[in-house]
Amino acid sequence: MADQMQWANALSTRPSLEAAITDVVERAVSSLTAPADLGLLFISSAFASEYSRLLPLLAEQLSVPVIIGCSGGGVIGTTAKGQTQELEAEAALSLTLAHLPGVNVQVFHVVAEELPDLDSSPDAWIDLIGVPSSPVPQFILLSSAFSSGINELLQGLDFAYPGSVIVGGQASAGGLGGRTALFCNDRLYREGTVGLALTGNIVLETIVAQGCRPIGQPMQITKAERNIILELDEKVPLMVLRDLISTLSEQERMLAQHSLFVGVAMDEFKRALQQGDFLIRSILGVDPTAGAIAIGDVVRPGQRLQFHLRDAQASAEDLEFLLEHYQNQQAAEPSAVAALMFSCVGRGEGLYGKPNFDSELFSRYIQDIPIGGFFCGGEIGPVGGSTFIHGYTSVFGICRQISAELGNS
Repeated sequence: MADQMQWANALSTRPSLEAAITDVVERAVSSLTAPADLGLLFISSAFASEYSRLLPLLAEQLSVPVIIGCSGGGVIGTTAKGQTQELEAEAALSLTLAHLPGVNVQVFHVVAEELPDLDSSPDAWIDLIGVPSSPVPQFILLSSAFSSGINELLQGLDFAYPGSVIVGGQASAGGLGGRTALFCNDRLYREGTVGLALTGNIVLETIVAQGCRPIGQPMQITKAERNIILELDEKVPLMVLRDLISTLSEQERMLAQHSLFVGVAMDEFKRALQQGDFLIRSILGVDPTAGAIAIGDVVRPGQRLQFHLRDAQASAEDLEFLLEHYQNQQAAEPSAVAALMFSCVGRGEGLYGKPNFDSELFSRYIQDIPIGGFFCGGEIGPVGGSTFIHGYTSVFGICRQISAELGNS
């Protein structure tokens, strides 16, 4: 019988770092029946003063060829009782281990100053990452929150590695002014991006739940300058928005005062747009004189746009819609073996009023697989074939083996 891919996760809430490391290593290692090829480690910002001790302490108890990780405002993993928990604002450590037969694992760390110009050839990006474009790699990226050049890196990777799936998140510090940390093998980094490239007998599939529902109808941007929308369907954007808000229920009008977003359609040719087809972006401001609207991304004439609202209910319905869609598509494929969850610090209990909402909903649809992850300062995932940094989003990277036969190759 072919060697099967195996994943395990363990989450510890022991307040002592030494005890937490012992706890997660013992449980994760004992869940595998073969040696681990890869480790993913997420540590809550409650341990911020001890980040430099994490890798040396871990190395005393665990030998794994490749390990990456980062700090988070909260961490996600599996407790000793087998329940997935999202732990926010408390000391916690999450360790995922994977035995990956037939998979090549490469690790890298890049900083903003090293990134090629965006008009460079694909070869410049391939040289930087050190991973060939064929066979197609699957990427997991963890980046520092500031000055990491992550937007440029994502554009470069999309360009140089067409067909690659990229997921991940930005390390978060928990509080204002807190420090973030990235971990890569035996090194602690404060900036840049650490990444994994996985090639061979592995598929990464994604669910990118941006937590919004559309209101009104899609419209075309007929005039724009950089991130400023000057005309929608040849009308003044602010007037269009006022007309739309007047058609909403009282509850929706209240919501629109602080939770109104725009969705930019990512497929120029798709006629019937639905959830998942839009890249959600913030409204940064309006110009009452010109009636223009500034948003958190560059737009151009010809793109379609629809206004969206975000609240706990919209967020829950959006994730459920995407999970149902994923489940319906996967019926004939080999089943998922693990998931990584990258959730915004603005979701979780603060959004839903109760803990573990997203992970419990996920586990209802995709059952009995280990989940590890963290609460991010920005989430990385694809929409409409391109990769973006998101806010208020939960990105799931779902792993499966392509085929059992390839395990021995």
